[in-house]
Amino acid sequence: MYTNQSLNRRDLLRGTLAASLASWTLSDLRAEESAVGDLQLTPFRFDVTPPIGHSCCGGWIKPVEVVDDSLDAIGFVLFGIGKPIVLCAVDWTGLLNGAHIEWRKALAEAAGTTPERVAVQCVHQHNAPFACLEAERIVASQGDLPHIVDLDFFRRCLDRGRSAVGDAVKQARPVTHIAISQGKVDRVASNRRVFRDENGRIKAMRGSSCRDPKLQAMPEGLVDPWMKTVALYDNDKKIVACHYYATHPMSYYGDGHVTSDFAGLARKQRQKDEPDCAHIYFTGCAGNISAGKYNDGSKERRPILTQRVYDGIVASEKDLKPQPIEQVGWKTADLIPSPRETLSAEALVAQIGNKDNAVVARNRPSYMLSWLRRVEQQIPIVLSSLRLNDASLLHLPAECFIEYQLRAQKLGGDSRFVATAAYGDGGPWYIPVKEEYPAGGYEVSVAFCSDDVDTQLTKGIQSLL
Repeated sequence: MYTNQSLNRRDLLRGTLAASLASWTLSDLRAEESAVGDLQLTPFRFDVTPPIGHSCCGGWIKPVEVVDDSLDAIGFVLFGIGKPIVLCAVDWTGLLNGAHIEWRKALAEAAGTTPERVAVQCVHQHNAPFACLEAERIVASQGDLPHIVDLDFFRRCLDRGRSAVGDAVKQARPVTHIAISQGKVDRVASNRRVFRDENGRIKAMRGSSCRDPKLQAMPEGLVDPWMKTVALYDNDKKIVACHYYATHPMSYYGDGHVTSDFAGLARKQRQKDEPDCAHIYFTGCAGNISAGKYNDGSKERRPILTQRVYDGIVASEKDLKPQPIEQVGWKTADLIPSPRETLSAEALVAQIGNKDNAVVARNRPSYMLSWLRRVEQQIPIVLSSLRLNDASLLHLPAECFIEYQLRAQKLGGDSRFVATAAYGDGGPWYIPVKEEYPAGGYEVSVAFCSDDVDTQLTKGIQSLL
């Protein structure tokens, strides 16, 4: 039985884990359980499409020239278990460090709750903003680098969020039932790290797109093929459907065309089917997962991938059987992973200031330097989970490897339906599992945390489940 943890239980956990996890902050491990009474819910949506000229993906690909389709922030507010709870998915590459915290604060303020009760997860399309306020301050001081994020646009998005949530809370309605189901997605996800030498080291990466026939011919590798759906109802009326699938959601990018790409387009197609239900798409632990095996980067592949994801969403909803909501719980835990020993603030400052370096070799280090400064200030990442009957909606940071998602499902046990959304606070960038660090490869090269993040994050997941 899922029960609230007493203060004594918290103290016991804190003492037990402190010795092994010096960076795992359990003083803020929080759990709240409700006997279900008057639960209410309201969905919200607001536009977060960047203006023409805005940087995409940190400023090292072509900025916005055309808007092919809008980018959205979609979520819901749940009332009836202490202060309100807010979940939100954003069609951006990422929200990192202070930018992620500012989003959570803004939505919390509008919903009448606290930031710890707000989960904001990015979908991770690349022709989109990759917002870090500290990194923006760093590159702006250089005077010759593309901006990370336009601060006026960023503030407008927060204002839109406050307005959308503020309007939505006036229209809250009862939420009485939940249904869970899953369906397989055909020929989309594939593991990026399948080509290795005899020592297990990565020889080549199968990226979001791939035109190497040898790499395309290799097996899918370790993936989670399931689209998971958690739907919420007002009696027999479906009002929210949250969809979870793990893959990098890009068919092609870097052309200056803003798009929600195949994941967002599939979501929008499903939204048209059911205009009275808010469909929300969350990207799972896709740090080492992409469509590369099935995507050559041609324009023709986008509608094909869109249809396959859409078919997966439809399949995941076929067996939805609404049941009365009988248990609701919200848990959070704070995590401060250690940075890699190879990261040097002095060296990063030199890289950023070297005008002979390419933009990517100057803007990317600004994110690394931002992470180091954050860790110095001991500002934690907030992990969270929303328990609804036998379903747990798990919210993780950054670009976690798929192993964390599969591990969470195992920790949940046979009786728990675990739906995982990654790409929350993107401060650490990639989060590989420990055994992948010696294998090298791109993802490991841009992981900002030391390999003990595996132990810390796994303990966090376990505490939430």
